[in-house]
Amino acid sequence: MIFSTPMFIFGFLPGFLLLYYVVPRSGRSPVILLASAVFYAWWRLDFLALVLAMAFGSYVCAAMANRAASAQTRKAWVSLGVIGNLSVLGYFKYTNFVLGNADALWQALGRGEVTSPEIILPIGLSFLTFQCISYVIDVARGDAPPARNIWDFLAFSTLFPQLIAGPVLRYKDLADQFQTRSHSLAQFLMGVRRFALGLAMKILIADSVAPMVDRLFTLQDPTLVEGWLAASAYSVQLFFDFAGYSAMAIGLGLMIGFRFIENFNAPYISQSVTEFWQRWHISLSTWLRDYLYIPLGGNRGGAVKTYRNLLLTMVLGGIWHGANWTFVLWGIWHGGWMAVERALGSKSGAVWSRHIGSVGAWGFTLVLVMLGWVVFRAPDLATAGQVYAGMFGLNGLALRGEVWMLCKPTEWLAMWLGWAIALWPMMSAARVNLRLPQAPRFGTLLLLLSAVLVMQARSDSPFLYFQF
Repeated sequence: MIFSTPMFIFGFLPGFLLLYYVVPRSGRSPVILLASAVFYAWWRLDFLALVLAMAFGSYVCAAMANRAASAQTRKAWVSLGVIGNLSVLGYFKYTNFVLGNADALWQALGRGEVTSPEIILPIGLSFLTFQCISYVIDVARGDAPPARNIWDFLAFSTLFPQLIAGPVLRYKDLADQFQTRSHSLAQFLMGVRRFALGLAMKILIADSVAPMVDRLFTLQDPTLVEGWLAASAYSVQLFFDFAGYSAMAIGLGLMIGFRFIENFNAPYISQSVTEFWQRWHISLSTWLRDYLYIPLGGNRGGAVKTYRNLLLTMVLGGIWHGANWTFVLWGIWHGGWMAVERALGSKSGAVWSRHIGSVGAWGFTLVLVMLGWVVFRAPDLATAGQVYAGMFGLNGLALRGEVWMLCKPTEWLAMWLGWAIALWPMMSAARVNLRLPQAPRFGTLLLLLSAVLVMQARSDSPFLYFQF
């Protein structure tokens, strides 16, 4: 089940909210767990057992680490929790990647074939793994209290608003909210508005641009205009798809009293790659900083080790997104530029504006980000290479007539509207999260109705981050 379907909006969600507000407060965590189990089992019932097992194992490891009488015992339980979660992720997400590369090497040496098993990646597994790891580590460190009971932690681990595609939550940020959280009509309506905005971002913009993206990334020998058009369209699609999901998740959380971390803050107005990662997928970038970059040594070991840590963090962040060399190169691209910015003397990433001005820094950063999105989107390195060849003018310059004819007016409109909205904070000098001019009071209803009408006319379109 996904948010952008009539089944969820008119069936699952009203039923869940009714049950949630009818039961006593003490029974709301079990209701969340039950609803989350139904939501996940709608896709695959067998993988629900895996999700619950990972959550339960992390709960036990954290509890034992918290009660450990010695540092050595505590470390053993933490190691078990971290390695156990990573092992599950590694098996489902990276087994075929490793065996596929081994097979290519083995065949190149003339040694036969390496057979890969058929493994289906459970949706949401990457997000669940990070959340379970952070819980075990935080409880062992004393940074977070252990969950009051197993119901609270299982409800947190399977929380359906964000289980599939984030934001990446940490129990320490929600622990107090599981004990006591406020419910009010004003907060509920705020949640409805955020959900409606996210649904509109997904249906009206991301899904409208998606056919253009798919078409452009399969072109043979794209021209310069076609290559940059592909990168531009995908930049809009990915942002509105993922930011739309995050807005919907935050809205659903508000409806039941939770306040989740904001996951986006106008990333396309950034003036450096470092600043981009302070604005894009904020929950992931802060997780990587706190549980990977800082434990690696952060910036404490001198300049060279700092650059190494930045590069390793982003490469591992790239691999987290998917088992493909494209994601490795994407991580190297971002980590490399962050290291360059640090080497030029900027911890905050404001280095480019000092040399080429704020407008030049914004344009330069946006080009770097769009170049990175090409390899992120491409199914393989060969496809990425074709798009890059086009972007650098190796296949001609102009937009070909047949490509122009295939692109529908609604696709062009959605792309340019998406860019206008994404860049609105810069144009309005409002360096804030995505906000449009004050909408009329019926704006939420209008957005919701428009999105639902378009949604009814289209087939289901899963969110892009489901595949990660």
